[in-house]
Amino acid sequence: MSNVPDLTAVILGLILAAWLGVAAWAIWTGLAMKKKADATLRQSGRLGRLLETSPALPLLVRSDGKLEASQRLMHWLGFDHLPAHISELHENDRGMGRQDLEDLMQDVNLAQKTGSSFVRAIKVAGSDKALLVRGGLADQKISPNGSALLWVFDATDSEGQIEKLRDENEAARAAFDALSALIEAAPVPMWHRSPDLSLTLVNSAYVAAVDAEDGARVIAGGIELVETVDGFTPADAARRAKDRGEPLERIVATTIGGERRMTQVVDVPLGKSGIAGYAIDIQELEDARREQRRFGESQRDMLDKISAGVVQFDADKSMKFCNLPFQRIFSMRQQWIAERPEFPRVLDRMREMNRIPEVRDFPEWREERTGWFTSPNGSEENWLLADGTHLRVLANPTPDGGLLVIFEDRTEQVQLASARDTLLRVRTATFDNLFESLAVFAADGKLNIWNHQFAKNWGLEEEYLGQHPRVDSLMKKMALQLKQPARISEVREMVRSATTDREQRGGRINFADGRRYEFAAIPLPDGNALFTMLDISDSYRIEQALRERNEALVEADSIKGSFLSNMSYEFRTPLTSIGGFAELLDQGIAGPLTDQGHEYVRAILQSVKRLGTQIDNVLDLSQSEAGALPIAKDKVNLNKLIEDITGHFSEDANAKKIEVEMQLDATLGSAMADKKRLSQAISQIVDNAIKYTGENGRVLIHGSGDVKNAVIHISDDGPGMTAGQQSKAFDSFARSRDQKAGDKAGGLGLPLARQLILAHGGDLDLTSEPGQGTLVTLRLPRQ
Repeated sequence: MSNVPDLTAVILGLILAAWLGVAAWAIWTGLAMKKKADATLRQSGRLGRLLETSPALPLLVRSDGKLEASQRLMHWLGFDHLPAHISELHENDRGMGRQDLEDLMQDVNLAQKTGSSFVRAIKVAGSDKALLVRGGLADQKISPNGSALLWVFDATDSEGQIEKLRDENEAARAAFDALSALIEAAPVPMWHRSPDLSLTLVNSAYVAAVDAEDGARVIAGGIELVETVDGFTPADAARRAKDRGEPLERIVATTIGGERRMTQVVDVPLGKSGIAGYAIDIQELEDARREQRRFGESQRDMLDKISAGVVQFDADKSMKFCNLPFQRIFSMRQQWIAERPEFPRVLDRMREMNRIPEVRDFPEWREERTGWFTSPNGSEENWLLADGTHLRVLANPTPDGGLLVIFEDRTEQVQLASARDTLLRVRTATFDNLFESLAVFAADGKLNIWNHQFAKNWGLEEEYLGQHPRVDSLMKKMALQLKQPARISEVREMVRSATTDREQRGGRINFADGRRYEFAAIPLPDGNALFTMLDISDSYRIEQALRERNEALVEADSIKGSFLSNMSYEFRTPLTSIGGFAELLDQGIAGPLTDQGHEYVRAILQSVKRLGTQIDNVLDLSQSEAGALPIAKDKVNLNKLIEDITGHFSEDANAKKIEVEMQLDATLGSAMADKKRLSQAISQIVDNAIKYTGENGRVLIHGSGDVKNAVIHISDDGPGMTAGQQSKAFDSFARSRDQKAGDKAGGLGLPLARQLILAHGGDLDLTSEPGQGTLVTLRLPRQ
């Protein structure tokens, strides 16, 4: 029995020991758990504080829509407390927007059902705060009932930056699109090369320039716009621009659209982006430059040919160009001009050459002229030089800041103006002192100029004429002076014809007081009309007297001609009887005659013959002057005719020991003439030459001619004739020689010869000098 208590005690001890062990283990475990719990609490606190301070806050949405979140998140949404349900996260002026909340609830619902995640940006109502929500299905350890865990980020700053970047991106994209469109629409070829210098982009102008189908084929084929010249390829140009780090410009000939054009090609380095390039067609610019050069050269050639001096200065006041007249006017050498002197130096040189006007203060004068460069308007001056030269100076600033100066020599114009003024004064004085009435009417009929005689003849007052009346009102006053006032319309019509129709007309008009005037209306070169009126009253009276005297002279001449004709016939009858009886006596009909008797009879016959010839000459002259002399034209050999005439006068010439020489050219030929009358005319001249040539003299007969005329010259070395004697040489009743001729009276020789030559359509001229002899020239037409 005693063993039983011991066993009990042992068992109890064991139980107590076990309990003590368990208690110790429990205490140790509790202490460990407490320690672990304290660490967990501390870690939870830190995690809580981390969550509270983290940029992202959790929001747990349970399957029934209830929410679990921190107060800080509610403050982000503008709530003072946590709403119970997700649908309550929207109010009028706080929380989420209605549309954002609806979209978020759809995302949450989809995440709870499918476990998918989402990201959504929302706006907080009533503020500019932006939130970014990232959500998905919550871990089963966090919420095993299909809850959705949302992480909410404060994206206000980042969203602003994102929005800014988005705007910048949109702007950049728009700018890029605009730039791309601009490059594509550019009329000049443009391209881009990658860093390895291969083509990556070309525009439409490039494609059209190389006659390709599209840009892709250009890039694929590496079709270059610019040709390789002397081994220098377009890629080499791009590489050189890349190496230099600056644009490379060059002008090359390029084929654009099948036509050779001069282009300016520019390669622009873009750093790591590659090389850009463009080509500008400058063919028209080059053509314009060449045309400008040609125009400049032609303009300079033209300026060298004008009389005005022209000089041009650049903006720096250096001489750019001057023409030859400028160099001549101011005596400037080409070597000095080649130095491109400045404007003040040019003025100094002009002063040295004494080619500027006299001035008191030359530096001030030079400074004023230098101001021409900045003058808003052109300047004009007149320079009077020391040698009397008048220069008109025109200075005009050019748009490029330079100056163009023109020097026009107006010396001659000034002299002409002075001469014109003098001429006007002389004209006025001449007009006023003329006996002829003068008036000038303008094209509109106004009286412009008149002289005192015009006012006096028409009885017009100077004060009235000074009003320059029109022709209509003036003629009304002038009509009062006429014998027939209605005839003033003729004067008015003539003035109108001279100004309007440019016709010259004239006439005569009688004044009431008996004066007679001859007037005319003459068109002037300036469109005006000159009305002139001459007093012919005295001339008219003299004319009437002369007319009456002429009628008397004509009647007396007619009586003279009839008398000569009748007397000639009356003389011929007894003269014939005398000649006949003298011939009978010479033949011895009345008995034999002594030698002296025969001599007397021969003298009577010679005188009868000469007197008969004179009577025939008188008749021929009378008929010739009356135009009734018959002329029968036949072909006459002039050489033979002259030889016959010379032989006829050989005895007379030999008696006075006169040498008669003939020089008959083969061109003298023949003419259609009346042989008798022509022989009579030449004989009269030869007879006169022998008659008035002294002993041992010389008579020359020269004959020549052309196709139209035969010319015969008959000259002698006689005493010659004075001017007065020559004027009377063809007068039938005047002496034909000077006083040295003695009692040799001038007969009908020259007058008759001239009338006979004129009757043949020819002409007879006489040339003579006292002591030099006389030359008579006959011109006879062939036909």
